[in-house]
Amino acid sequence: QVQLVESGGGLVQPGESLRLSCVASGNILSVNGMGWYRQSAGKQRELVAVTTSGGSTKNADSAKGRLTISTDNAKNAWFLQMNSLKPEDTAVYYCNAIITTTTMRWSPTDYWGKGTLVTVFS
Repeated sequence: QVQLVESGGGLVQPGESLRLSCVASGNILSVNGMGWYRQSAGKQRELVAVTTSGGSTKNADSAKGRLTISTDNAKNAWFLQMNSLKPEDTAVYYCNAIITTTTMRWSPTDYWGKGTLVTVFS
């Protein structure tokens, strides 16, 4: 069984920063891709930033220069540094990973955390 647990969400004012963390645990053989998505009220879930185990990264246009993904592969952890936050960044942020487990070595599977709320208000 694999679990992804996010932390670090909260209530901040515009211009402030937050750092989200996600840790994967369980019978993990390898983590092949890690990312952050977000969902605002009334909108579909959207990509914020993703990175592969090889280090290539893709960011949403709205995130470039402000929201940066980083990883600690040894700890199966990844982070989202969020700077210069705006009210439109308010959303539930979900971490996501493609994980191969020790019991399903030939079937990498998509896993999601339960989400952490980020609220940016004036």
